[in-house]
Amino acid sequence: MQPIRHCRFTAIDFESAGASRGKTDSPVQVGLASWSSESGHADAFVSYLHTTEPIQWSARKVHGIGPEQLTEAPSLLMLWPELKKRLAGAIVVAHGKGTEKRFLRAFPGHGFGPWIDTLLLARAAWPELPDHSLGAVCEARGLGGIVRAAVPEKSWHDALFDSVASLVLLSHLIETHALGDHPVDALIQPDTSRWHQARRS
Repeated sequence: MQPIRHCRFTAIDFESAGASRGKTDSPVQVGLASWSSESGHADAFVSYLHTTEPIQWSARKVHGIGPEQLTEAPSLLMLWPELKKRLAGAIVVAHGKGTEKRFLRAFPGHGFGPWIDTLLLARAAWPELPDHSLGAVCEARGLGGIVRAAVPEKSWHDALFDSVASLVLLSHLIETHALGDHPVDALIQPDTSRWHQARRS
């Protein structure tokens, strides 16, 4: 595998409508951004997404997205060319990748990846932190201001804001742990044993 410093990373984040009883969840916003050690941050993209499912109150309380913002929004399937262009050939990044991988199943056989989960990386790097949610880790590591400067007038739980935050966190971790010359595989399977040990104790 090529060294981390030569890789292009593309982060993706979805905000969702929240699942009502007996129904599956659906995305209402998607954000993507790219970063590499050589070129820095680039290619920011964000869009609301049309959904036929009602937005649950609990979800709206988190991200503030309501049906009035989705009136003329495209469907996720309509954005396939955009997502394919941005994710193809990139190492895909997400914080808690389960949601993002689940929503991308709308495109069977898409082949995106490999995946890096910054949630697992944060647990491996800083197991002593009491909270490894994206916002908590970034604020604890003094990165919140960097994210806010890169995505002004937005905040946590905006899909673009969280995508950029994942990349800021990733670049900080690579720099802090001097991983630039390591193979990218070092980021794909982080050792979270110290975090699990801390949880048990």
